[in-house]
Amino acid sequence: MEPQQIREGYLVKKGTLLNSWKAVWVVLSEDGLEFYKKKTDHSPKGMIPLKGATLMSPYQDFGKRTMVFKITTDKKQDHFFQASHMEEREFWVKDIKRAITCLEGGKKFARKSTRRSIRLPDTVNLTELYTLMKDQDDGVKELKLEQENRVFNHCFTGVTVVEWLISKEKARNRPEALMLATGLLNEGFLQPASDLSKERAESGEQTAFLDQTIALYYFADSGFFCEGYSSDEDVLLKEEFRGNIIKQGCLLKQGHKRKNWKVRKFVLRDDPAYMHYYDPTKGDDPLGSIHLRGSVITAVEYVPDAKKYDIDGNLFEIITSDETHYFLQAATAEERKEWIKAIQAVSKSGK
Repeated sequence: MEPQQIREGYLVKKGTLLNSWKAVWVVLSEDGLEFYKKKTDHSPKGMIPLKGATLMSPYQDFGKRTMVFKITTDKKQDHFFQASHMEEREFWVKDIKRAITCLEGGKKFARKSTRRSIRLPDTVNLTELYTLMKDQDDGVKELKLEQENRVFNHCFTGVTVVEWLISKEKARNRPEALMLATGLLNEGFLQPASDLSKERAESGEQTAFLDQTIALYYFADSGFFCEGYSSDEDVLLKEEFRGNIIKQGCLLKQGHKRKNWKVRKFVLRDDPAYMHYYDPTKGDDPLGSIHLRGSVITAVEYVPDAKKYDIDGNLFEIITSDETHYFLQAATAEERKEWIKAIQAVSKSGK
């Protein structure tokens, strides 16, 4: 019997010999992880057996590289993968962990919740807690806070988090709330924003989270940005980053000059309506932005030159109000539908 396919999609993988990171198409089945140079390739570049493997997430030894997880095979080989955003990493990690557990117990893979590996009570689910925290009406309010001639947007203080956890009865007292907040910080759900909170997070202390009004934090997938740095390289971030993130993930994009296709990470924001795209293997600076106000988004069956590059199916096009054409490919028909729907909603409502 063929092993069941559990999940597939783009992830960034570290080269086994070289320190280079490349976007690859990954397929998780019940007993292993195959990765392909291109989605359309018939034979994989490599296969990682999961029997006896261990998974570590988050893996934070790569400095600026976040969203990394590590799989170590029973032959003690390490493989490093990077997801494009928090939710995506959570999905992959959960499914890989479950596949490993099922192999150990000789069981068939079935989706049911497994315990997160963190030294917190068994009843605590950090992903759920994070979702509640982000609730627009009932969660932790994102504010614009000023500190030392800088303005932090989409931000909140350490005290607010601790008090929210206690008021929502997620923690019985401040020390317990501090442990929970530290768990959220260690797993990458919360990020330190101010110098003070960054120093503490990197100090390696048991409670890396600070219960103080001058310690600032933000949600990992929010529209956080900071204005008014004094140094030149940290130029004031543009208006386009103010919106909330509506959707993010990897898509194939056709180049404008050379018509080749590359995997790009896309982040869609509303109000103002923008879609930024990034090299998923590199840092946080976008390669470009698509202003979506008044743009037209349609599913297309044909793109000139696409077949030459083995690109077929699930294509869509964005034509901006200044008549720039962008051609993109989603991994599945369902994903194409979701992206088109999300972009259309934003392009109609956004400024």
